[in-house]
Amino acid sequence: MIIEMKNIRKSFGSNEVLKNVSITLKGGEICALLGENGAGKSTLMNILGGVHQTDSGTISIDGNSVKFANPAQSQEAGIAFIHQELNLINDLPIFENMFLGREVRTKRGRLDLERMLHETKEVFKKMNVLLDPKTYVSDLDASYKQIVEICRAMMMNASYIIMDEPTTSLTNHEINRVFSMMRALKSKGVGIIFISHKLHEVMTVCDRFTVLRDGNLVAEGNIREVTTNDLARYMVGYEVRTGSLLKEKKLGTEVLRVEGLSNYKDYRDINFSVRAGEVLGVTGLLGDGRSELFQAIFGVDKPASGKMYLNGKEITIKSTTHAIKEGIAYVPRNRKENGIIKDMDILENASIVTWPTYSKHGILRIQKHREEFAQQRKALRIKMGQETDSIHSLSGGNQQKVILSKWLMAKPKLLILDNPTQGVDVGAKEDIYNIILQLAEENIAIIVLSSEGQEITRVCDRALVMYHGAIQGEVTGETMTEHDIMRLATGGSLAQ
Repeated sequence: MIIEMKNIRKSFGSNEVLKNVSITLKGGEICALLGENGAGKSTLMNILGGVHQTDSGTISIDGNSVKFANPAQSQEAGIAFIHQELNLINDLPIFENMFLGREVRTKRGRLDLERMLHETKEVFKKMNVLLDPKTYVSDLDASYKQIVEICRAMMMNASYIIMDEPTTSLTNHEINRVFSMMRALKSKGVGIIFISHKLHEVMTVCDRFTVLRDGNLVAEGNIREVTTNDLARYMVGYEVRTGSLLKEKKLGTEVLRVEGLSNYKDYRDINFSVRAGEVLGVTGLLGDGRSELFQAIFGVDKPASGKMYLNGKEITIKSTTHAIKEGIAYVPRNRKENGIIKDMDILENASIVTWPTYSKHGILRIQKHREEFAQQRKALRIKMGQETDSIHSLSGGNQQKVILSKWLMAKPKLLILDNPTQGVDVGAKEDIYNIILQLAEENIAIIVLSSEGQEITRVCDRALVMYHGAIQGEVTGETMTEHDIMRLATGGSLAQ
């Protein structure tokens, strides 16, 4: 079994996204498809998945030429696609989502809910997934939504599976479970294309690699013959730094302090402070409560007890609008659900937070927005066409940069970043890290929420580690290591 894509070209308007790209995928192998955001990876896979059609080039399966006019035809050919942006319906239970587009019906034409429920239970049991199929998707954490997507693709008994950033929001335990699933499928002859920006994952689970850069195929080969540094260099075209980015600096006055903050469900008795110019990390495992804690600080929810001080004065944040006025900005972790507004263009998404600031007598000063966004676009190296293009014309990583630029345009005094590099490539990560450190030099207090230990150790001055809703400990200096972070995140202590 083999898929061959030969001399694929694809343009969107004047933007040539794929330039004569050829790749192959054999049954029983896991091939990494790598590249920066905007390199053409998702477009190439969308062509294979029937979402887009080629301008020129051919696709063949086992030597037979095929053309996919829509995703259904691709699925009929044995190709399952797990998209980077989840395609689940929040208002339906898990088991109905598992059969979207291929619902099982009774002889009378009604939905056979019992059979769909039974088959979902069976696949969850087979894959050791502890979820109730009757749970509504809206009640799931992003990581569990990802697991449902993976299980849905595996239920289709596909010969080939495309996985576009499947581990972005998963914990290490869940990632290992996904890798076990992938290896089991590989042993049964299934071919898998694995798109990921986490190069250590690629080295762990993949057999081969293919690298795209600016729409061109620039490298391919055996994973065992390269290092993560080699792959990063192929992706961006230059050597990528991997060491700590911290340097000596003098911190300013205290910007935020919380005392005894609790909602008694997600977090409890939280005490910490952060100063101007400081980069404070907050990390832990899935369910540690950090996102809920900082959403409360930003005014999304109200804590049950505790006090908060901003610039030395006690304050009660009544809403997100109030938080913004007080100089607090929050970049959420799930850009599709909480970050972008899909019906707005790039500039509108990048400027919406500052509409009240840059308006006069209720009329938006569009030119001022354009000038501010032009600066952010250059600083963040956002790859895009026209500012009036749809936000969906951008790759996931560039959407993330637009969201970051939106909050930077608000010129905050306290910036909270929830998984700021989720789904972005190694080059874009460096851009975002540089922005974080530059903002810290400008005396902005920054809080980075991240599940990646390496990210915390590279950019944060110190970090709080949460465990089951409480701060388990703090790492700094010599204890600022991934090993010590994981020890605290699993309920241990540094005194052991």
